[in-house]
Amino acid sequence: QLQASGGGLEQSGGSLRLSCAVSRRTVTNYVLGWFRQATGKEREFVAAISWGGGTILYADSVKGRFTIPRDNVKNTVYLQMNSLKPEDTAVYYCAANRLQIGKSPTQYDYWGQGTQVTVSS
Repeated sequence: QLQASGGGLEQSGGSLRLSCAVSRRTVTNYVLGWFRQATGKEREFVAAISWGGGTILYADSVKGRFTIPRDNVKNTVYLQMNSLKPEDTAVYYCAANRLQIGKSPTQYDYWGQGTQVTVSS
């Protein structure tokens, strides 16, 4: 139901845009979020956006650098990542939650397969 893409190798200071294609049934009235998991670390929250886009949350570590636009016509949520840092290196996952926006992975019901982002110094 969720298909993430757009990862790759980028230099520090560069930009990448991740995309997550969502099935029509899942995108309607669902909160969409991005999480990431670095090797040897727990999965952590990155950003989330409500169905109408009126509420957006960001992790402190990405505020001012990442944005999470969503296009409900294209059934897609994006993660625009600017000013990338080596510590942004991780597998990035998109997720959907039908209840309320939040930062905990346990709040999300559906998950994509993940896409690798590697930032070199």
